[in-house]
Amino acid sequence: MPRSSKKARRMVADGRTYMWTVRHGHHVLESGGCRKTLTLNCHPSGTGGRLRLVFDEAPGRYVSGFTTGSGEVGAVGVGALNLHEPGTVRFLLDTALARGWEPGERREMKVDGWTFLAEAVASGF
Repeated sequence: MPRSSKKARRMVADGRTYMWTVRHGHHVLESGGCRKTLTLNCHPSGTGGRLRLVFDEAPGRYVSGFTTGSGEVGAVGVGALNLHEPGTVRFLLDTALARGWEPGERREMKVDGWTFLAEAVASGF
C-alpha cells in the first residue's frame, strides 16, 4: 500500500527529530499560480520551532502540478528538486541550519525556498 502524501514523515538529524510535509496550494498574486510548501516541525510538538520553505510559481520558476511530478520545483537554467525525497529535505534542513535557523526557538521561520535551489541542485539533489 503506498504511503499517504498527506501524512507527515519523520526525520532525525543531529539528535533532533522532525516531522515534515510537502503541500500544494495556490496563492493570489497578479498572475495567480501554484505554491509548494515544505514544512519541518520539531517533534515532539512544543519542543521547538517550525521551518517553512515556500516555492511560489513565477516566470522561469515552476512548481509541480497537473503535468509534472507531485513534489517537483524547478527554475529554468538552474534545475529541479523533488521535495518528496528525504535526501533533498535533509540538504534543505542542513542549509537552513547553516543559514541561522534555530530549531530550539519556539517560533516559525518562513523563507523563500528559491534561495536554496541553486545550491541544492549544484550539490546533486
